[in-house]
Amino acid sequence: MFVPSSDPLGSQSVPSWRLPAALSLILLPMLLGWDFSGGDLKMAALWGGSDGFPLRTHWWMVKIMHEGARTLGWVFLLAMLIGIWRPWGALRSMATADRVGVFLSVVCALLSVILIKGFSQTTCPWDLQVFGGAIPYVSHWDFSQSDGGGGHCFPAGHASTGFAFMAAYFGLKQSGAPTARTWLGLAVLLGFVLGISQQVRGAHFMSHTLWTAWLCWTVGWLSHLIYDTIRHPKNQAPTT
Repeated sequence: MFVPSSDPLGSQSVPSWRLPAALSLILLPMLLGWDFSGGDLKMAALWGGSDGFPLRTHWWMVKIMHEGARTLGWVFLLAMLIGIWRPWGALRSMATADRVGVFLSVVCALLSVILIKGFSQTTCPWDLQVFGGAIPYVSHWDFSQSDGGGGHCFPAGHASTGFAFMAAYFGLKQSGAPTARTWLGLAVLLGFVLGISQQVRGAHFMSHTLWTAWLCWTVGWLSHLIYDTIRHPKNQAPTT
């Protein structure tokens, strides 16, 4: 059952999903505004130019920030799965069914990014003509044409290594875990660090990272809402 919350993202007078949903709606036009502002190319120009991106193959960016961080993300997801039966940290404050819900929310957030990325025709910045590649720039919102490249570069999959764990916040907060907001803050921070590290290499634009954050947040509260509704269908009071 969704319970009142004293957290800034859930007030004591409304069900805890309303303010997260409102935040998703508020951020949506802001993200669209960034998409159509031309900010992607301007920001990418800070890291690269007509001769490419100097840090694209730097060992720290490749081995640590990309491959290492990705491996740690999967290890942490596995730890959350194991935590369903052998809880650790904040998971100890949750019932087994709630731990299942938290894990599924994170998985749903990851899958949302993977699914959209799989259908995307958007090519990565380092392959674009403006940065020394062979592919013309085409907005990821221009569904009428393909840029002719390899695609599958939108949204930012690597940033989801951090952002996907935002989805656990809703279950942790509902269960009263004292570290729920800390978990949320760390997931946001990690997502942006990993997202920007890939932007510096030329693997993604800023919009790719921002949309990944929005997707993980939105899918996070939606999956939590659906799971909780399935578990307690009679306890979901109608809203107006």
